[in-house]
Amino acid sequence: MLPRRSEAETASREPAGVDERLPRAPSRDRRGGASRVADVREGGVWSPAQHVKNTILYGLARALLAVLGPLPRGVLVTLGRALGRLVGALASPLRRVALANVRRVHPQLEPREARALVALTFDTLGAHLGDTVDLYGKKDLSVTFPLAEGARAVLDEALRGGRGVVFASAHLGPWERVAASLVSAGVPLVTLAREAYDPRLTRVLVRLRERHGVRAIFRGSKGASSRIVRTLRKNEVLGAPMDLASRVPSTQVPFLGVLAETPIGPARIALRTGAAVVVGTFAANGTVAMSRIAAHDLRVGVEGERELLHRINAELSARIMAAPHHWPWMHDRFRRQNSEPEGESS
Repeated sequence: MLPRRSEAETASREPAGVDERLPRAPSRDRRGGASRVADVREGGVWSPAQHVKNTILYGLARALLAVLGPLPRGVLVTLGRALGRLVGALASPLRRVALANVRRVHPQLEPREARALVALTFDTLGAHLGDTVDLYGKKDLSVTFPLAEGARAVLDEALRGGRGVVFASAHLGPWERVAASLVSAGVPLVTLAREAYDPRLTRVLVRLRERHGVRAIFRGSKGASSRIVRTLRKNEVLGAPMDLASRVPSTQVPFLGVLAETPIGPARIALRTGAAVVVGTFAANGTVAMSRIAAHDLRVGVEGERELLHRINAELSARIMAAPHHWPWMHDRFRRQNSEPEGESS
């Protein structure tokens, strides 16, 4: 068992550059005194109106969780599916983004087929939302996803290296339950996450996730880089969702067949610490599937990072293509590309 070190000592021993991946909050606007950024995660300050709105939303979320959480999982999934269908019908901006993404990735689809995939995605993600309410609303896990055949062997082999595992994942399927299922199966998981827009929601989410043993490191928080290194030195598993656009250092790498900004951090951390790399996600058959990503032939540096990201994205893309309606196409993943005229209406 490794001896305990102080955070300062651990930080002084970190591989150079590990903390470069962590985003920094923007400085306050010196001309105006207070920050003009509304996002408190980035040093902003809410206006009185924002504070009232966010307080109402926070109270509403807590109340809905308290009322709906105790309901049976099947009821919550059905309610969530109905909500997803309603949002898909009414939220035309989200529907347009989803349709643009589907057309970009699947140009071979007929217009009606693309619209059908988008509609099914809203329906399915609504069901996953109901599943998440069930997960957060109960002290005990009502359902866990089993590991796919061979997945345990993949992870055990990766951990035998003794330098931890960077576990690249995606928002595919009920991803919150995937994390809880891994912990329930004995995986020493610590996830990288971004704080919620409301610090009160962050505290609630931390408490609800930790109820099922899921620990988190918030990107950009004090001591985050030290905790990342400690996690890997303890030969634990560092979960890193990599499929969505994020406000972190990124580089363009193919994702779903399209060049897309992809976070550099997980690849940089893996190469500079020597951690093994595993891709793990929900699979359409209701299991958690895992694949080892080779990194032993790559060197620390820009070229090695890009190649490792290319390999990770290729595996994540294959997982999403195999279960497309379980992935949030309404997320503006290809922001630069989607800003160009599509020439088609939704």
